[in-house]
Amino acid sequence: MTDILFARRSNNRILVSSRPDHVFQSWRGENERWLFVSPHDDDIVLGAGLHFIAGIESGVPTHAVVSTIGAGYCRLEHKDTIAQIRREECRKSFKLLGLPENHLHFFDYWSNDIMQNLGRQFTDNPASPTAIAGGDGYQNSFTWLLRQVRPSRVFIPSQTDIHPAHKAVHSELIISVFHAHGKIWPELGDPIEKFPSLYEYATYSDYIEAPNHQVKTSPDLLERKLAGIAAYESQEQIESLVVNIRSQGPREYIREMEFKLFNPQQYDALFE
Repeated sequence: MTDILFARRSNNRILVSSRPDHVFQSWRGENERWLFVSPHDDDIVLGAGLHFIAGIESGVPTHAVVSTIGAGYCRLEHKDTIAQIRREECRKSFKLLGLPENHLHFFDYWSNDIMQNLGRQFTDNPASPTAIAGGDGYQNSFTWLLRQVRPSRVFIPSQTDIHPAHKAVHSELIISVFHAHGKIWPELGDPIEKFPSLYEYATYSDYIEAPNHQVKTSPDLLERKLAGIAAYESQEQIESLVVNIRSQGPREYIREMEFKLFNPQQYDALFE
């Protein structure tokens, strides 16, 4: 069996190949780069771990960003140290997945302070761990990172996810793609030349529509994903998710989104 098989469902046909450039549309050759965006440290490996590994194994330069500081703990003795524990677990997990250390990015927003960090604000505190170029907030951070990495594809949590941090990261990342492509906030870097393709991955909730991408791998790559999940030893509540992932076998699904700007002319015919 081929170690990795990518598949895309389109127009009642399914395209399958061991080469991602044969399956993913608008492939950019040497400019192909993937960015996986995670609300919390363990979301990427849970929802898109096989696609993440498959990209790395296929030679695609791959980056990951963890948007918030992990604050959830399962043992009372971890209450005051959970952020440090989860940061160490996170680094271990992504190392197991095969990600170069300098391709792992952290935005140290507290997950419980979602509403306070929406948008972009100016800050006069350069020592703030979330301040970049005099600005703060998710849109400041994401716009800066998009202009630094310049990805061809971005993988984000599903818009239907029940976790409010997942919903916030989803919407803030999408508007940041729009910002990153324009000339707004020049101190955050040069605008990106093209809009990246956007893909949703599911961690807890199902998709709003059926996914159109699949990856199948050899069992050893599934074991690598599971090892990456197991690195989060402090997160005892994910054990049930691990059981579900193992039972599904070495396959995974994501949904490509359409980044479509409003054009009123498309509705002219409805009123003629």
